[in-house]
Amino acid sequence: MSKAQGPLAGLKVVEFAGIGPGPHVAMLLADLGAEVVTIARPGSAVSNPVVERARHRAEVNMKTPEGLAFAKSACAHADVVLEGFRPGVMERLGLGPDEMLEANPRLVYARMTGWGQDGPLAHAAGHDINYIAITGALSAVGKSGEPAVPPQNLVGDFGGGSMYCAFGILAALYERERSGRGQVVDAAIVDGATSLMSFFFGVRGRPFITTDRGQGMLGGAAHFYRCFECADGREVSVGAIEPQFYAELVAKSGAEDLADGQMNPTNWEDYTDRLAALFKTKTQAQWVELLEGTDACFAPVLDLEEARDHPHMKARGAYVEHDGEWHTAPAPRFSRTPGAVRASDSDGKQVVSDWQAAG
Repeated sequence: MSKAQGPLAGLKVVEFAGIGPGPHVAMLLADLGAEVVTIARPGSAVSNPVVERARHRAEVNMKTPEGLAFAKSACAHADVVLEGFRPGVMERLGLGPDEMLEANPRLVYARMTGWGQDGPLAHAAGHDINYIAITGALSAVGKSGEPAVPPQNLVGDFGGGSMYCAFGILAALYERERSGRGQVVDAAIVDGATSLMSFFFGVRGRPFITTDRGQGMLGGAAHFYRCFECADGREVSVGAIEPQFYAELVAKSGAEDLADGQMNPTNWEDYTDRLAALFKTKTQAQWVELLEGTDACFAPVLDLEEARDHPHMKARGAYVEHDGEWHTAPAPRFSRTPGAVRASDSDGKQVVSDWQAAG
């Protein structure tokens, strides 16, 4: 694996292999320079080479004394431990936070779960859709009068899960600089997704913005904040909320007859139908040529391959080709200590030996 670079270079992380948001947390840390050793079951395969990049992989049977001893030693020499099992699993292995913090008082012990470490549902099985369901987030997505639509697993696993876990880890590391002590980070998807809903919770009862499904300015009811189908069956998005941007949209699209009454909800259904008919008169490419790069708040709706090849994304270097595989680029970006995409390897046991030797 190439030499680590980035603002987290020198940070030692032990990841107990899992699925979903946990590996994404480790990727975020590794992209920014952290040295991540992933402890995986013998014979287990890498399931996602993009998310599981930049790791030192160590296949270990923790049901054996030797395997358990290795895992304990790795944690004793790490800055961060990351695990995503149900509450109690690590404790039964003898690898819980009490034991590990006693051996390594500076350790940041991050626990990534759906329901959290306590509460009535803490030991129940679940997935992204369930976690965002009880936070109010899922209820807001979809069409009025139809069942809610899961937004892939972006809102729960990654928005409310891995991003908040990574944020918690960095906050704990910052606090450690003052106190000299580590602590446990309880990163629950239900907590993160609830935090994501803060904006909507704070504007309850206000006009135009609501979490009622398919309603409100941001939920799909407004003609100026939604997607439209084009003549070729492709789609475009418009988000012209501010009056000056809305004026640009209607002027450049040829919808001047819709210039007045933008914020009158009684107009929205009719204006939506009229804009829908207008957008079907041109292909997506024609609308791109006309509106992209203007203040009409416009963008084509692209699939993943198209997104990678979009001129703006290319100019930003949003995707990186590494060893014949396309990867998403590290984010965010740093002016002095940029991160980098790196390959994984299988020398995790040697890396832990090096940690031990270094004290």
